[in-house]
Amino acid sequence: MQRLGALIRKETIQMLRDPSTILVAVVLPVILLLLFAYAVSLDIKNLPIAVVRESDSVKAQSLSAAYSGTKFFVVNSQPNRQKAYELMVRGTVRGIVIIPHNLDKRLTSSNLGPMVEIISDGAQPNTARFIGGAASGVAQEWLAQSIGSKSPSGLFAQITLIPRYWYNAEIESRRTLIPGAIAIVMTMIGTLLTAMVVAREWERGTMEAIMATPANTIEILIGKLLPYFGLGMMATLICGALATWFFGVPLRGTWFGIIIISSAFLVPALGQGLLISIVTKNQFAAAQLALFTGFLPALMFSGFLYEISSMPLPLRLLSQIVAARYYVDGLRTIFLVGDIWKVLIPNIGFMLAIGAFFFVLAWRNSSKTLDNK
Repeated sequence: MQRLGALIRKETIQMLRDPSTILVAVVLPVILLLLFAYAVSLDIKNLPIAVVRESDSVKAQSLSAAYSGTKFFVVNSQPNRQKAYELMVRGTVRGIVIIPHNLDKRLTSSNLGPMVEIISDGAQPNTARFIGGAASGVAQEWLAQSIGSKSPSGLFAQITLIPRYWYNAEIESRRTLIPGAIAIVMTMIGTLLTAMVVAREWERGTMEAIMATPANTIEILIGKLLPYFGLGMMATLICGALATWFFGVPLRGTWFGIIIISSAFLVPALGQGLLISIVTKNQFAAAQLALFTGFLPALMFSGFLYEISSMPLPLRLLSQIVAARYYVDGLRTIFLVGDIWKVLIPNIGFMLAIGAFFFVLAWRNSSKTLDNK
């Protein structure tokens, strides 16, 4: 315990003397959370569209006003189709709604074509699909409210759809992005910082002095990791405080749940960083490998931005070995639902298993001799 305490104290002092460590652990989480909260948004609203009204009838004016009154669109009224097409080509608008000159006749006859024509920019497929659906919805709602039972589509006026969204009633993407962003931040801190721990010792030539001490390999590894574990937990509390108090993400679980699942995630994160550090023995190579094997999988295969269920089967299988996947799922459960241990315990188990795998590899690749035998 004396040897282990001395190693922990030595590593803590060295960590505190390194400005880059404090920068990554304290400043980087704040910057990344701000970026993910404000620069990344899955909420689709205020999309610019052009509305071409080819009829001056009261109904056509009313339908045009319905598009202007919705939060989904910012309407740019145009006198004819050609002007609207030019705006689409320049990228000024993402969609076009054309109200035909014979709208009144089309409302009473199904042989004259659809009520409106909707054109969307397919260069952004998700946005294009949303514009098509939302524009059709505005037209159907207007039809139900304005025409009602007087038209063949009067059935719409007799049916009221009231959707209910559990756990995130306002459908705010920030409430799901922020917990996922915390996982990305913790991946950066746990894997990137630890990846440079042993590599830095080799570059500075101080590893030989550590190897000459009576401490065994396990004591050296634990002594190096515990200070970074504490640093990671501090970053977790900072991120959690920002999420709840600054960004307004509801915390329906407890801080105890956040600490438990974050502690479990730091095991594979630190283990992966340690393994990279031991194998590379070079800070630059360790940092690059940590970004490639830690940050990118956490960003792409954790469910942070992309639904895992919509991925091809090989990628879904690959996501099973990405610890951030289980951390994101656990954090979202705690923040939006509560401490549901039937969900959290399996996630914790998977993360600990992945971490144990990394630590075994790191231990087997460690040596107290310079010839690595």
